[in-house]
Amino acid sequence: MDEPLTDSTYLILLALLKPKHGYVIMKQINELSQGTYEIGPATMYTILKKLTKNEMISLEETTDRKKIYQITAKGKTALEKDIQRRKHFFEIGEQIMGELGGLADEQT
Repeated sequence: MDEPLTDSTYLILLALLKPKHGYVIMKQINELSQGTYEIGPATMYTILKKLTKNEMISLEETTDRKKIYQITAKGKTALEKDIQRRKHFFEIGEQIMGELGGLADEQT
């Protein structure tokens, strides 16, 4: 997965910096985004499957049949790279908005 991470994938990897199971991942994404972003179970499990296949996360089944997911070194590297990409885009946007005096002022 050399392409940029989607928002959902990005948030899932952030949530998996500490091992957890599916429901807790969804709950933490809601908390991380302060309620502005929700991910449904179907989308989340599709992404988890893709991340597992690409060895960005690992899966461990517990004795009570819960599936615990955890980010791998490869996943951390991808997350760190995407954080830098997102910071760069933020800085570009901030610079352009500053140069233009902010678009919100012009549109009102």
